[in-house]
Amino acid sequence: MSAVRVLLADDQALFREALAVLLGVRDDIDVVGEAGNGAEALDRAAELRPDVVLMDLRMPVLDGVAAIRRMRVEHPEVRVIALTTFDDDEDVFAALRAGAVGYLLKDVSSAKLVEAVLAAARDEAVLQPSVAAKVVAQFARMPVEGAAPRPQPLVVPLSERELEVLRLLANGRSNKEIAAQLFLAEGTVKNHVTNVLAKLNARDRTQAALRARALGLI
Repeated sequence: MSAVRVLLADDQALFREALAVLLGVRDDIDVVGEAGNGAEALDRAAELRPDVVLMDLRMPVLDGVAAIRRMRVEHPEVRVIALTTFDDDEDVFAALRAGAVGYLLKDVSSAKLVEAVLAAARDEAVLQPSVAAKVVAQFARMPVEGAAPRPQPLVVPLSERELEVLRLLANGRSNKEIAAQLFLAEGTVKNHVTNVLAKLNARDRTQAALRARALGLI
């Protein structure tokens, strides 16, 4: 399997260099370039064709949210992870709505950062625990059950893999059975199920299936 091609976009040169060194020691990750602002990130993405972009949000010329939004249109095959110092609600939901598949803070451990990059390359979502809590809180304010004719869409959409897991989960399959059918490790399936429950704000598998049907996901 070829290494995941990563582009670093941050206006702090020292931070970019540190990231490049950190990720550069991995055989499964190839840091292909750097950018100092959102506009440069778009140009570099067109030139270098990365798999994943680590994108700061507050940059000059073109901020991260605007760059993520344009990246989704101009380079839909690229997966963007917001990597920033801030986790206020406005930044979090703006980045996720713009198309980021992940949201991490710059104090994340190196192991978690590597895991996030590899997960993003597999089209999986990765959220900092504090960010995941905000998403769950947002769901708690969204009417899903009851008489509302059109439930509100998910704040953070499910990835294709998570939808596959959800469909099998809704059919009563166990984690072991899902793992066998999708050729995944059982631990990986467990992680997907945890993400699905969080995104649907469901306390268990049954409630997840019910809410997924109400939202037209299955």
